[in-house]
Amino acid sequence: MVSPRSTRFEALEDLIGYRFTSHEHLGKALTHASATRTKDQPTDYERLEFLGDRVLGLCVADLLFRTFPQASEGELSLRLNALVSGDACAEIADALGLHQFIRSGNDLKYLQSKRMKSVRADVLESLIASIFLDGGLDAAHAFVERFWSKRLHHDNAARRDSKTALQEWAHSGGFGTPKYEITGRDGPDHEPVFTVKVILSGCEGATGTGRSKRSAEQEAAEEILIREGVWSEANG
Repeated sequence: MVSPRSTRFEALEDLIGYRFTSHEHLGKALTHASATRTKDQPTDYERLEFLGDRVLGLCVADLLFRTFPQASEGELSLRLNALVSGDACAEIADALGLHQFIRSGNDLKYLQSKRMKSVRADVLESLIASIFLDGGLDAAHAFVERFWSKRLHHDNAARRDSKTALQEWAHSGGFGTPKYEITGRDGPDHEPVFTVKVILSGCEGATGTGRSKRSAEQEAAEEILIREGVWSEANG
């Protein structure tokens, strides 16, 4: 008799185009800490996320290096940062419908919420780690190339980070230096969600949320840039 667990894994394998020789690491990659955890041996995706983040960075760096042979180090770095960002990973996770495969103590609607975007991004990185551990770097690279290659030429992949862009725009417009204030922190210690407000003299501020203070600041800065027409929403 085929177990629901095996059926779930096979459905994901069909989706990503990779067959695992063992589901040991894949099971952990798809398990959120709210589902189960033992004291001495973590059974969720957190360790795999650490590895997957590095594997993803290497694979994307290689793709960029080969795709843009004339690009400077600065441009390559900007593209890399955009392509491995939490937002980019969450978008790919959502395109795959990855939330359907996550084992969690919460329901699917909760996993689909904006607040859980970082979790979906983390699980995607953990999935990459499980592919790497099962099939090696070539298998992981093939997965990354399949789902990231279309994004390599996106305009926003080469755009500067939003905090730097906002500071330059604010100085040129006489608004002074943006100031960032933490206005909230929710969630457990291992998975905090920060809310940050950016304040500009003579200009309406904005708020952003993120799993780190920096990501929340970036989102707040981006909101002002889009609102003021400095950046287009399509490329935001």
